[in-house]
Parts: sequence; structure tokens; C-alpha cells
Amino acid sequence: MNILGFDTSTKAASVALLKDDVLVGEILINDKRTHSQKLMPMLESLFKLANVTADDIDLLAVCIGPGSFTGLRIAMASVKAMAHAKDLKVVAVDSLESLAFNMLGVDKKIIAILDAQGSKVYTASYKTQENELKNLEEIEVMDIDELLERIDKDGEEVILLGEGVHKYRDKISKQALIEIPSADKNISKASSVCTIASEKYRKNVDIHTHYDILPMYIRKSQAETQYEEKQKKIKEASTK
Repeated sequence: MNILGFDTSTKAASVALLKDDVLVGEILINDKRTHSQKLMPMLESLFKLANVTADDIDLLAVCIGPGSFTGLRIAMASVKAMAHAKDLKVVAVDSLESLAFNMLGVDKKIIAILDAQGSKVYTASYKTQENELKNLEEIEVMDIDELLERIDKDGEEVILLGEGVHKYRDKISKQALIEIPSADKNISKASSVCTIASEKYRKNVDIHTHYDILPMYIRKSQAETQYEEKQKKIKEASTK
């Protein structure tokens, strides 16, 4: 089975091709260009280098978030279009389980974090059990200081990874209980999305069509929040 995976949930954009549980290829770019500039050229390059076409793909996998609102929409639009055109199923993988999968096999508790703007992070925790990633806590949004206080209070050594680590490295580095993994483990990857999707497909979990696959936003976008605040002020002004 050929599984094509997409991940544009963070600043990094990546596409990967998994063939019969073998990673055939992956292209990952982590720079300031927008995902709309990068994604299609990356996909075209992957197809060319792997000597495949869209007709060879059997299953799609996409990181549904949480993460960058714009980034999620770009990957989602690409996946929906391809799934519709080729009548393919789509497996949904969330960004935090994808990050944690990079550390599959370690004995320590794994905590993935992504920037949620301000001083907030998206976070969830996992542990390896019988060579599988087990979710310990559901995804939530919390202040980074609150998360660090929780880790300190629990008194358990943890691995903390994800894009949020870079933003709060100064605070995190002061915590003796926290280990930060190497750069190659500390970034979202479409190869992890593909591998998780392969297992989910076997278990018949999180499988969608182009009609019902949706991004996971967790919270409202900044634009939505600002709009609601503006409407609230207008309403208050009209009642005076």
C-alpha cells in the first residue's frame, strides 16, 4: 500500500511516501516561506524522485492539527482535492501524537507542545507501552508556566518536544526534570503522520472521506476572536 502523508501544522512543511511500511521518501522544509509556496513544489519533487504518480497512491494521511490555522487549511485543501479526484480514503493524525511518535520507544513520559500564541501552548502527554504510543492526557491549551509548574509538581522526568520548545527554551532549560530531544526529533514530520496512519488504517480508526475530514482547531483563530470583540463593542455602544 502506498500512503501519501502531509503535515503543514507548524512552520515546517513536509510530505512523505510510505510503501508497504517502508519510507520511500520525505521532503521537509522549515523556513519562513508560506506553505502555499512550498507544498505543491515539494509534492511534485517527491513524486518525481520516487517515480510515482497520484494514480499510484492508495491512501492519504494528513495532520489535522492543532497548529497554524492557515497551514492546516492548505494541507486540508490539497488532501480533500486529491481524495475527491482519486476516490481515496484519508486518515486523520493530530499534530501532538505525530510529534510524540518521534520519540516512540523511550521510557520517559513524552510531552508534546505547540505554540498557541501569547503565552499559551497546545499540549498532550504520551508514553510508550508495548511499542505503541499511548495517550495519557487529552489535548488542551494552557499557559506555559502552568505546564512547567505541573511538571515540577509531578516530579517525573519527561521529554518535552515540539515547536513550542524553541519559543520557551530559556524557561524550559531551567527545569532539571525536562529533556529536550535533538533537532531531528523536535519537528513535525509527514513520515510520522504516514506511519501512524498505516497503523490506524489497520485498526479502522480515524478514517475519513473528502466530505468529512476536518481540521482540529481546539481554539478560535485570532481573527475570529478580534471579530467577536469588535462586534461586542459595537453592540455595547448601540445600547448606550
